[in-house]
Amino acid sequence: MSITAVKGFNDILPVETPVWQFVEATARSVFGRFGFSEIRVPVVEKTGLFCRSIGDTTDIVEKEMYTFCDKAGSSLTLRPEGTAGVMRALIEHKLYALDAVNKLYYMGPMFRHERPQKGRYRQFHQIGAEMTGASDPIVDAQLLLMVSSLFKELGLDEPRLQVNSLGCPACRPAYREALVAFLSQRQDALCEDCRRRQSSNPLRALDCKVPGCVDATSGAPAMLDHLCGECAEHFDAVQNYLTAARVKFSLNPRMVRGLDYYTRTTFELITCLLGTQAAVAAGGRYDGLVAQLGGPAVPGIGFALGVERVALLLGDRYPARTPDLFIALAGDAVRCPGFSLMAGLQELGLWVETDCEGKSLKSQMRRADKLGSRFCLVLGDNEVASGQVTLKRMEDGSQQTVCLDAAALAAVITGGEQA
Repeated sequence: MSITAVKGFNDILPVETPVWQFVEATARSVFGRFGFSEIRVPVVEKTGLFCRSIGDTTDIVEKEMYTFCDKAGSSLTLRPEGTAGVMRALIEHKLYALDAVNKLYYMGPMFRHERPQKGRYRQFHQIGAEMTGASDPIVDAQLLLMVSSLFKELGLDEPRLQVNSLGCPACRPAYREALVAFLSQRQDALCEDCRRRQSSNPLRALDCKVPGCVDATSGAPAMLDHLCGECAEHFDAVQNYLTAARVKFSLNPRMVRGLDYYTRTTFELITCLLGTQAAVAAGGRYDGLVAQLGGPAVPGIGFALGVERVALLLGDRYPARTPDLFIALAGDAVRCPGFSLMAGLQELGLWVETDCEGKSLKSQMRRADKLGSRFCLVLGDNEVASGQVTLKRMEDGSQQTVCLDAAALAAVITGGEQA
């Protein structure tokens, strides 16, 4: 019986990794310009961390977490999202004492047991950033500017930024009361999950994708109409800063996000290019989360993007890298000089391939062509004796004689000063 990958846990093959590397490198570059530093946290955390941060009544905690007991009987969970682990590290290592404002980013796999579909898997990968210690609306705008800059540098114009405010503990209770009253008149049209969560987490009904719930919640009260004075002022300022920075956005009053810890500013980047309307990146403010997890009362805001979805949007515009040079060996006597030449070129930063199986020159040339090597040379006794080789550009077949020296060859291959 053959062993295959677990359903929803995908291999990322060499033909796919160049676009992933491009996304990761671009993110590191953009985040660095905004003063963010990388943090790497474990993929396994204590289950209580996610129950306390994400919320007991969310789909993630109720249905999607990979939870198990270790040999000591402790309940552990594969991380379903990145923010909780980063906040745990912030508290455990007292990073807030080293600097009042912390700017952190992370990259890595997350795990949720849900139905695999295009761009959504049970092991998926996120790139995210978190900023704690500042509550001014300019911080919200700065993070959204960074997200917008990232997608701009990725060459993606399609994801559209949508923003909303979820208010704060002072103004949300009145909104919740109005929403519960609205939903109670439409219970028969709601799905089982939304009916069950009507008293514990009624906002989730606005985010439910079941057609009946979408229709039933049409015309539901909007949080934007129930914001207290401070939240309304905060959200107005965020929008003004975004406009000043020429960041395009639209309002989405139905946006609630899937995690309980969000307050005030929330946002998503939405695209229709993946078949159905889907969020490629999302986040928001979580001013009470650090204190909720046992840390000080410091505010925070963050976001995460789905690498699989971004890779789908980018498609194949970043092809796999190919060798700079293939050294074809004409006989066993030149294997050692050929190996020495390859080593010298690799030290200079070139990708060089050569024959490892003693195959014929014809077979070696076919191999060079299959690999897509940019240049090729044949090394035989005459070349070693004369100290010169013929370098062939595979794209157009043009040839030139070059000194049999790693530096001279590298100069020609990289477009430097020719020998």
